Amino acid sequence: MKVDIHTHILPSRLPDLKSRYGCAGWINIRPNEQDPNCADMYKDDKFFRRIEKNCWCLPERCCDMGKTNVSAQVLSTVPVMFNYWAKPEHTLDLCHLLNDDMAFQIRENQQNQARLYDLNNSHREQKFFAFGTLPMQKPELAIEEMSRCVNDLGFKGFQIGSHINEWNLDEKKLYPIWKRAEDLNCAIFVHPWDMEHVSRTSKYWLPWLVGMPAETCTAICSILMGNVLAQFPRLKICFAHGGGSFPFTIGRIQHGYDMRPDLCATECSIGPKEFLGKFYTDSLVHSQESLKLLVKVIGEDRIMLGTDYPFPLGELSPGSLIQSSDFNQSIKDKLLYKNAMNFLGVQTP
Repeated sequence: MKVDIHTHILPSRLPDLKSRYGCAGWINIRPNEQDPNCADMYKDDKFFRRIEKNCWCLPERCCDMGKTNVSAQVLSTVPVMFNYWAKPEHTLDLCHLLNDDMAFQIRENQQNQARLYDLNNSHREQKFFAFGTLPMQKPELAIEEMSRCVNDLGFKGFQIGSHINEWNLDEKKLYPIWKRAEDLNCAIFVHPWDMEHVSRTSKYWLPWLVGMPAETCTAICSILMGNVLAQFPRLKICFAHGGGSFPFTIGRIQHGYDMRPDLCATECSIGPKEFLGKFYTDSLVHSQESLKLLVKVIGEDRIMLGTDYPFPLGELSPGSLIQSSDFNQSIKDKLLYKNAMNFLGVQTP
């Protein structure tokens, strides 16, 4: 069994957001004129990315999942859709569009899977869970949407960015969001985005290869040294891409905390290492050496399969890194599905 905690999805179409909100800067999705199985994402009129049908079509995903023995995926939007820069009411409206579409697609898939089982009772069902998106720049609106998505749509959690405009994740204005997540017993999945600190060069794909791991490490340090986990000990939070550069640099981070408490211990009296085992990462690290380090640092009970499906920087054969490792089967099962089921609050079959 495999449960993929880190996948992305988009609607098959979006309204003209520039006209809807009266300002520029929004993503729009256009059918590809040459290939009906592809679509093109534009930011205003500038080409952003080409996506394939599996980015918006759950039946297409089910075919891929069947080929790679993935039992369930957790769906979340593409980070470029966060739009924290916009007016909060506009971001909230877009969150409604994206979250409602995800809920509709999941319901439709459940009906299709039930029909397939009726036709063939040996059919293996592919399940989907949802991480919604939120107007994080306005926490009052975000907590309302959290309650709606969990209580009305059945979502298991929310994907958020590694920072919210000028706020790192230790910003006290975000505290109501952490409290609502605890109260709802829902998960938070932190994805890096908007890697401005490497904007001096886009050569060699560095913002994605170097900037994203640094962004994730910054987010983790902000949560730990910013006293967030101490204040909200029941918060279920996971960081993408194996925690970025954090597992390799925790020694340096702890040493800095010990040597310069005047700079590092200003918000939290608990050292960063003390929080190990109290947060999650996905497994997307691409090498056996990195996976072994990740398990050693983060812990075998706190790592979950994540692939970044359907994008090329992800793990193209879901779970293959874990399955080909020399961990025993008990640890492999934890990484492949058991930890994810616990994180999502779903009963393990």
